[in-house]
Amino acid sequence: MHRGSSKGDGREPPPPETLPLSASPTTIPVTIEVTRGGSVERRSLEVAPGTLVRTALRSFGQAPEGSAVLVDDRPIPLDTPIDAPVRLTVIPTFSGG
Repeated sequence: MHRGSSKGDGREPPPPETLPLSASPTTIPVTIEVTRGGSVERRSLEVAPGTLVRTALRSFGQAPEGSAVLVDDRPIPLDTPIDAPVRLTVIPTFSGG
């Protein structure tokens, strides 16, 4: 008789552990406000977690390289990943002519 049987001792296996599920959101709401002179153009969109600010601006139709982007009145880099709901204030730094 083989002593190292893989069938175990015949008892039932323990019940599986129940762990809370923590799923990441599939999209994150972003509000983009483009300020020009005295007017503000505002639009909301949904982006995937980790989307760069630069990519969100392009989705809005804004040229990221010609813009300053603020969050709570503080400038942020265009390569900042978006991981939570956010309001981006965009100030164009040049105008076409």
